[in-house]
Amino acid sequence: MKIGFVIADENEYAPFYDFAKKNGGSDSLRRSRESVSFNLNGKELIAVKAGIGKVNAASAAAFLISDDKVDAVINFGLSGAVSNLRRNDIAAGTSYVECDFDLTPIGYPLGKKPQDIYVYEADEKLLNAALKIDGIKTAKCGCGDLFLANKALKQKYREIFGIEEFDMETAAVASVCHDACVPFLAVRQISDTADDAAAESYREVNSKCDKTLTEIIIELINNI
Repeated sequence: MKIGFVIADENEYAPFYDFAKKNGGSDSLRRSRESVSFNLNGKELIAVKAGIGKVNAASAAAFLISDDKVDAVINFGLSGAVSNLRRNDIAAGTSYVECDFDLTPIGYPLGKKPQDIYVYEADEKLLNAALKIDGIKTAKCGCGDLFLANKALKQKYREIFGIEEFDMETAAVASVCHDACVPFLAVRQISDTADDAAAESYREVNSKCDKTLTEIIIELINNI
């Protein structure tokens, strides 16, 4: 089995990269993006440092699917809590929606795309593997090309979409994987509460290069 990982920024990527290198990982470029590949318990793993935001994440996923022919894609990183989650919680996404997709001026509800599908579901097998991990929670994921640090906007997204966390990548990767019929799951660590104090809280968690999320991902891989 070959699994691709889309990881947004340096501090999220570094602990996984370090683990890969300790396990015989080799560096390479995936369409100019840094990546590392290694084998773990019979699975070939390819992690890409994609860059922050929906376009970066979606293109990294597309290249993993088209160039590397991965059998599944996993995204992980930090997120803001919208409801039902607290700082440092780890949550596996059950669904994914682009909250900032906006065709409301021409009559569409916020988030709705002209095609029928705009809320994407996690792959059942990957999700079940994640839920075997002690302490992991679930979350409906919302994403957009903004760092959510606004209490009113947070409330708006919660009311419209029923989301429980917000990030800048998940639904974009989910969309690519849906179109390519490739299983997808996101696992996110809560760094902040997506309000006026979010930026400071995020910087504090992000700067630590915490190994916790990498350890969760390795356990997930072993459960697949």
